[in-house]
Amino acid sequence: MNIGVIGAGSFGTALGSILADKGYNVVLWTRSPDQMKSINENHINNKHMPDLVLPDKLRASMDLIEVVKEKDMIVSAPPSHALSGILKQIKDHLPTKIPIVSASKGIENESLRLVSEIFESELPGSFHSQLSYLSGPSFAKEMVRKVPTIVSIASKNEATAKRVQEIFSFTYFRTYWTPDVVGVEVGGALKNVIAIAAGVADGLGFGQNTRAALITRGLNEITRMGIKMGADPMTFLGPSGMGDLVLTCCGEASRNRTVGFRLGQGETLKDILASMNEVAEGVKTTLSTKNLADKLGVEMAITEEVYKMLYEDKNPKEVVRALMGRDLKREGV
Repeated sequence: MNIGVIGAGSFGTALGSILADKGYNVVLWTRSPDQMKSINENHINNKHMPDLVLPDKLRASMDLIEVVKEKDMIVSAPPSHALSGILKQIKDHLPTKIPIVSASKGIENESLRLVSEIFESELPGSFHSQLSYLSGPSFAKEMVRKVPTIVSIASKNEATAKRVQEIFSFTYFRTYWTPDVVGVEVGGALKNVIAIAAGVADGLGFGQNTRAALITRGLNEITRMGIKMGADPMTFLGPSGMGDLVLTCCGEASRNRTVGFRLGQGETLKDILASMNEVAEGVKTTLSTKNLADKLGVEMAITEEVYKMLYEDKNPKEVVRALMGRDLKREGV
């Protein structure tokens, strides 16, 4: 197989690495000539994974059209805010009747569209049955190191989901398919918001009790939003729900937890983002989620407080006090 991967960030590189490790010919799209040279000549992504060697069958290109033309599968892994513009560029060059796998996570700020809604809006209807969405507890560097990992593959088309599941499944990478596209997307996007809150608690010096509380109540918020949008509540107990939430809230490699941790330590959001060479999706997703919750009438206390901290400069300590001082209520609501 010949596979094109849009996005040479950590996750796009990791997914491409798995596919190349299986023996497929994989080409990554990057905007950086230095990154392209490093991958093609040294088999190293010098920007995101300088300490890891990539498979020989993985190469990079700066030509976006070359990456998608005449391929047997496309994997899309850019930041969600860049997705719409990229799809506009490639839609006339995509092969027909091939799987298109999205690994982007987030909710578009202006339109409040899920990634799946962006794909279905930007691509002709003839492509819709070929779309699938990959999400789950999967740190990129561990995937390249061949650490055993599981993820979910969601598609409205069962044949597409099973085909993508088959292509990706490998000795150290196991996939589960589901028809619940909305549930997988909501879980993958909103866990980043909760991870910022968990990072803040860690940065303030709170313990495991606090983190467990945020994960538990965060899952409640995510599930509430998902059900409102038509998701299957059981999806949030799987890899793309609880699995991804726990990893992102607890793992030190989590970019979103890191943003929260540094906020809790007293740094400004501007300085934190300026120092990072990868996107922390949760910052933009917090704004989208807050606006979507307001639109749909969904109560999301943690999201509301994270929004006030990121966009209204609320003190992190006041955020914790506000959450702990809320009206008492029955569990599960």
